[in-house]
Amino acid sequence: MQPDGNRHGYYPEPTPWAAGLAVAIVVGILTTVGVYAFGVALAEVPHVGWLLAVVVNVVAVGGVTPTAWRWRGLMVTRWVLGGVAGGVLLGWLLLLIAAILA
Repeated sequence: MQPDGNRHGYYPEPTPWAAGLAVAIVVGILTTVGVYAFGVALAEVPHVGWLLAVVVNVVAVGGVTPTAWRWRGLMVTRWVLGGVAGGVLLGWLLLLIAAILA
C-alpha cells in the first residue's frame, strides 16, 4: 500500500545517499586531519602538553555543538555535520593514540 504523502499532496524527494555519503566522507577526512594537526601542533608548544591540547579541543567542539545541533535537519547540512562528527571522533582517537605513544 502506498503512503498518502504529506498534507500538501506531494512526496518528498528521495534521499541522495551516494552524493551525501561522498560529502560526509570528504568532510570527515578533512576534519580528521584538521583536528589531529591542531592537537599535535598545540601539544608541541612549550609549556602546553597533551592534556591542555585535549582540553582546548573539547572546548572548541563544545562551542560549535549548539549551532551544529540546530542545523542537523537541513538537507545538505546534515551530511556535512555527519562527516564533521565522524571526523572529530576519529581525530580525537588519533590524538589519544599519539598522546599514549609520546
